[in-house]
Amino acid sequence: MKKALFLFAVLAFLSCKKKSQEPFGKPTENTTEVQTPEALGKEIFEGKGNCVACHQVDQKVIGPSIKEIAKIYKEKNGNMIGFLKGEGEAIVDPAQFPVMQANLEITKAFTEEEQKAVEAYINSNLK
Repeated sequence: MKKALFLFAVLAFLSCKKKSQEPFGKPTENTTEVQTPEALGKEIFEGKGNCVACHQVDQKVIGPSIKEIAKIYKEKNGNMIGFLKGEGEAIVDPAQFPVMQANLEITKAFTEEEQKAVEAYINSNLK
């Protein structure tokens, strides 16, 4: 009986030890996760761009809703990238442009890929 109990304890210990030797955290394999422009744009919009502080998907808060922005840019064939670079006019809510100017300093510093991603995210809400 003691031998069986001892054997069971050793096997239990060894099985636990194997699990503890597995890598902790992220897998060690090189997996390349491709992020869609829309997903990157949403991440930027809600993160470092801080756009979400003034723009919500369905409702006007301080600035117009994302859906309204996408709709107007589409209708007027507007250049959203130009606006994000600080080179275009405000075509959605020109009266709010002075409030947006501080954030344009942030969007001007985005890479072209980031600006296109934000545009893709905004346009993805147009349905």
